[in-house]
Amino acid sequence: MFPFKWMWENMKGHRKQFVTSMCLVVVMALLQLANPTVSRQIVDRILVPVDGNSQTGLLLPLVALLIGFTLLRTGIGYVMVILAEKSSSGLAANIRAAIYRNLQRQDMSFYDKNRTGDLMTRLTGDLDMVRHMASWDARVALESLVLFFSVLIYFLCTDVLFTLALCVILPAIFFISFTYSRKVRPLYQNLREKLSVMNSQAQENIAGNRVVKAFAQEDYEIRRFDERNADYRDANLKATYYWLKFYPFIEFAAQSLTIVVLLVGGLFVMNGRITLGDLMAFSSLTWTFANPVRLLGNILNDTQRFMASANKVIELYYTRPMIVDRADCKNAGKKVEGRITFDHVSLKLSGQELLHDISLDIAPGETIAIMGNTGSGKTMLASLIPRLYDISGGSLSVDGVPVKEWDLKSLRSGIGMATQDVFLFSDTVDGNIAYGDSSMSEDEVKHFAEISAADFIGRMDDGFDTLVGERGVGLSGGQKQRLALARALAVKPSILILDDTTSAVDMETEKFIQHSLNTLDFPCTKLIVAQRVSTTKKADRIIVLKDGCISEIGTHEELVKLGGYYTEICTLQEAVDLPESTTEGGEQ
Repeated sequence: MFPFKWMWENMKGHRKQFVTSMCLVVVMALLQLANPTVSRQIVDRILVPVDGNSQTGLLLPLVALLIGFTLLRTGIGYVMVILAEKSSSGLAANIRAAIYRNLQRQDMSFYDKNRTGDLMTRLTGDLDMVRHMASWDARVALESLVLFFSVLIYFLCTDVLFTLALCVILPAIFFISFTYSRKVRPLYQNLREKLSVMNSQAQENIAGNRVVKAFAQEDYEIRRFDERNADYRDANLKATYYWLKFYPFIEFAAQSLTIVVLLVGGLFVMNGRITLGDLMAFSSLTWTFANPVRLLGNILNDTQRFMASANKVIELYYTRPMIVDRADCKNAGKKVEGRITFDHVSLKLSGQELLHDISLDIAPGETIAIMGNTGSGKTMLASLIPRLYDISGGSLSVDGVPVKEWDLKSLRSGIGMATQDVFLFSDTVDGNIAYGDSSMSEDEVKHFAEISAADFIGRMDDGFDTLVGERGVGLSGGQKQRLALARALAVKPSILILDDTTSAVDMETEKFIQHSLNTLDFPCTKLIVAQRVSTTKKADRIIVLKDGCISEIGTHEELVKLGGYYTEICTLQEAVDLPESTTEGGEQ
């Protein structure tokens, strides 16, 4: 019952509409008795009078009453549907907004473990199933319940024996329906998982379409999607076929009620036990008696789909991040100054130790370069400072305050990041650069674009108003890196983290960017993750990571003399014609 309680809690602001619609459902169901009752009077008093005295004067009033009840039901039904749709849409909007807020606060580890396609399935298909339960299934279930018991009472008041004859087959229908309900739930859970996998496959290939085309793997990806699509189709058919095994029995039982009415009712009319009007009323109400029974299977069917979907949505709704503001967090609203202290820091993720015993003191305004082979922990080390991940051991402080005691917004607003995987929003160039401060003036945007060597913007058709495609489609790697750098600099951070930000630019552009970084008009501590010696050699200190530990530390001159990893990198890069091999490909 928890999913229904959860739905009610999230219907805040729309509960009156929902309750009103449910009350109208009850009124609608009770009004179903009106027409058969009036028709019964027409037959027994006018067409086939029981006492032989036809009261023809009642015909027009009774017909008018029939028309009035029909119009009343139509009007009530119209209002009922509108209120049900409004309340269910409001419910879905409330849940969607709450989940989106929750997703914005999740840790990086959450996104490491969850597929984008699965998250989108929960926010769309699964949530729509929750809305469908509130707008349709709840209404149909209540209507069926009220209809069944109101008609049952009506029948009992008319003739008990006739009613018992109709009820003989009901236990069999209920047994079949609940047997189906118990066994079909795992099928719908599997169906939902197949849909999630298919959506993840589609999302991944749409996002990586360039890679697919570059390797001419369109046919391969089509085959992979066809497999996922076929799995989803088969799971859907399996659930449907399972329902069809039970459907004929339920439908036969429901239809047999009409036969019982004709046979038993006809016999009772001939024996004088009931009137022809009573038989007509029984016959008219048979569908209202049988329909709830018939719909029971459909309602149970939808309920199982709802439970499978609701559990996934609820899981996402209640997932809480581990990295949050402490109740006693400090420095709320205070600007970061830029001192960073690693004291025997270690980091473990999924049982694997990625960083071990890192000790480092970085003064405000100092430039630190971080090098190391692939997987040595460079990006993870930089990600600990804004608390994208939390340390597993040791202590990490910013301005002498442990990062866990900082207010997250104050901490992160003082840090500018240009990540290794450049992400640009589907917005204008201006909007992407000013993302961290939407109130930034046009002149400031142009200034940060200039110091980031983003001169290519002037050659675009609409300049800074040019719309950037999703994830920067249409821009070269170097162009995206320079926009990301401009975005990081635009917030005038006290700490600037650049993760391989100039790997795709040519040497001349890199030299210009380095000069700009060295002559910033605001104080800034810089951590630069790079593999080019030309990027790191002018840093105040260079750190070399190996297997998650600091293996070398010092200035360019000191590390060259040391004869370790850094010396090998210098020797290797000096032997390569770098200007020819690192120019931007595809720059426009």
